[in-house]
Amino acid sequence: MLDKPKHGAAAGIRPERADWTIDQGWEKYTAQEHAVWRTLFERQTRLLPGRACDAFVAGMQQLPIDASQIPDFRRLSEVLMRHTGWQIVAVPGLVPDEVFFDHLANRRFPAGSFIRKADELDYLEEPDVFHDVFGHVPMLMNPVIADFVQAYGVGGLRAQQLGVLPQLARVYWYTVEFGLVQQKDGLRIYGSGIASSYTESVFALEDASPNRIGFELERVMRTNYRIDDFQEVYFVLDRLEDLLALADIDFAPVYQRVGALPELQPGDVLATDRVLHRGSGQYHRRASGGT
Repeated sequence: MLDKPKHGAAAGIRPERADWTIDQGWEKYTAQEHAVWRTLFERQTRLLPGRACDAFVAGMQQLPIDASQIPDFRRLSEVLMRHTGWQIVAVPGLVPDEVFFDHLANRRFPAGSFIRKADELDYLEEPDVFHDVFGHVPMLMNPVIADFVQAYGVGGLRAQQLGVLPQLARVYWYTVEFGLVQQKDGLRIYGSGIASSYTESVFALEDASPNRIGFELERVMRTNYRIDDFQEVYFVLDRLEDLLALADIDFAPVYQRVGALPELQPGDVLATDRVLHRGSGQYHRRASGGT
């Protein structure tokens, strides 16, 4: 599971370039690092059939991503550019908000170039190459997600100016990172934080503990999220295309309405929610020492 938001610079890191990009240094990966990638890739690809959404599966099939080695960002970018105009740029880890948004606004996805250690397969403090490439990049092959993530970058720059970044960040968290979508054949994963996590891929879809609630923009913008454990709530899209509406709306009046309402905690359920599954809450009660 991922323990921090996707953006927000790590302490002590100083960039060589103003945009925080670095060379991936693909040739410098060790045999041990490629082996960690292989372990992660193989166990996740065994787990995701019947759980990942069709767009994720299609994207994975079209990209030069396999179990043999950590992908080369240059090769990934060649394919992405032809399909949706995106490219992958390597960064040393978390980057400042304004840098992150500027990259997204210009269809550049900042990806961590390092890979977790062999004893950290299920937990990392910052997004690594497996989270960023395996989890995010297949969805960037989908035109809807490609347009939505770019619009989020543009919106993020504006939200900073308005002082409402936390509300917009929740939209990214509950969609691109931890979103679920309803397909004809059932509930499926499209969020990268779930798709790249061996344990949360099962928890998000099958565990009785979390709430699964129909996506509604203002509800999501009011809802805090967990950065240290599984999510207590997953918001579900009826279809990925619904994200396109978010790319075109004027967020200013939405921020005003949301700002006048109380924030919600991850486990809250409202009378106005479209509840697809009312969770038991048992997992998080146990985790906090309850029964």
